[in-house]
Amino acid sequence: MSTIKQNLLKKIEEWRPRTTRLIKEYGDVKIGEVTIGQCIGGARSVKCLTTDISYLDPFEGIRFRGFTIPETLERLPKVPGSEMPYVEGFFYLLLTGDVPTEAQALEVVEEFKKRQNVPSYVFDVLKAMPKDSHPMAMLSAAVVSMQKESEYVKHYNEGINKMDYWDPTYEDAMNLLARLPRIASFIYRLKYKDGNIIEPDANLDMGGNFAHMMGIKKPYDDVARLYFILHSDHESGNVSAHTGHLIASALSDMYYSISGMINGLAGPLHGLANQEVLSWLQGVYEKMGGKIPTEEEMRQFVWDTLKGGQVIPGFGHAVLRKTDPRYTAQRDFCLKHLPDDPLFKYVDVLYKVTPPVLLEQGKAKNPWPNVDAQSGVIQWHYGLKEYDFYTVLFAVGRALGVCANIVWDRALGYPIERPKSVTTDMLEVMAGIKKAEPAK
Repeated sequence: MSTIKQNLLKKIEEWRPRTTRLIKEYGDVKIGEVTIGQCIGGARSVKCLTTDISYLDPFEGIRFRGFTIPETLERLPKVPGSEMPYVEGFFYLLLTGDVPTEAQALEVVEEFKKRQNVPSYVFDVLKAMPKDSHPMAMLSAAVVSMQKESEYVKHYNEGINKMDYWDPTYEDAMNLLARLPRIASFIYRLKYKDGNIIEPDANLDMGGNFAHMMGIKKPYDDVARLYFILHSDHESGNVSAHTGHLIASALSDMYYSISGMINGLAGPLHGLANQEVLSWLQGVYEKMGGKIPTEEEMRQFVWDTLKGGQVIPGFGHAVLRKTDPRYTAQRDFCLKHLPDDPLFKYVDVLYKVTPPVLLEQGKAKNPWPNVDAQSGVIQWHYGLKEYDFYTVLFAVGRALGVCANIVWDRALGYPIERPKSVTTDMLEVMAGIKKAEPAK
């Protein structure tokens, strides 16, 4: 080991107990308006961001522009012959706060169709990447490669009035959102289907066209619409939404911002949860020999898992205090379209037995399932069995909310984000562990 690395390891081992002590023994000590625990612990629950696009209600789940998920799905115009609303109409709601008429939703459909052509160099970039590149790295690279297309940058360089920043930002948002399904499906077909690319169908809406380009038949078009809507936004404090906002606050354009959003979403503590839940479910399925367990058998399995020091993935949420309505919407879809799917049957039994066990255990504030508990199962059922691609689907949906937020950030002139940091020494002084060093 090199000298610099040896010295670094020594410093790390000396430092860790200081941080641990601050969190465990002095986490509730106030420093200004926040606690030491919040300062070190990722600013959890610190109210210091503003967004009107969505709000996470602990008891109603995510509200899009004030509407709960059931209200959103009910009120938005539906695609003819389908159960789910137009994604384009949903974006109209996110951007304006108004539920669109069918005509207004179709206007956005046509806007996306006009803007969906992806520059050929983007496909060249993707083809030049190593074959084993992660699809999220490919998506991020594709998005940032289009930065030269930014209308915002062109107008900024021409000296646009800052009160009008929102206008070219809106144009960038519309162009990027229209292209994302094409780019995502191209990545899928290039990486997993031997480069057998399916060209877009100009007669279809966003969800329908995405399913077509993926090569997956109905009702996967409704799966895509539902998935994009449910994953679109989750307040502005989660990693992906916050990353997009943070980058844009420096007046970086939409392409830089959404590429950064994608990079944040790719982390295992954020966007990978659905594939991890699916992998766990398949492991349970194998342990039980493919037999559909009774509730009592699954209850015992859950208890054995918890007593073994492991968790039940897909259950619990930092904010919610009831079943995640995003889970409920997907459950309703599964009960109608894939009630006999073996993995869904496992999800169904877990839904019935896990919350009471977690409540009895007494450690979970929210023992109910979250959105990740079965979203991977739906993708698997319809033949999308490449785990690594699931987060790409998440990214396409999440871009809807982040783009809407960034347009409004520019419209309202929000400043660059710049919180203040303190040192560990300062925290120890504030906690009373040590005295302040005299000024030199």
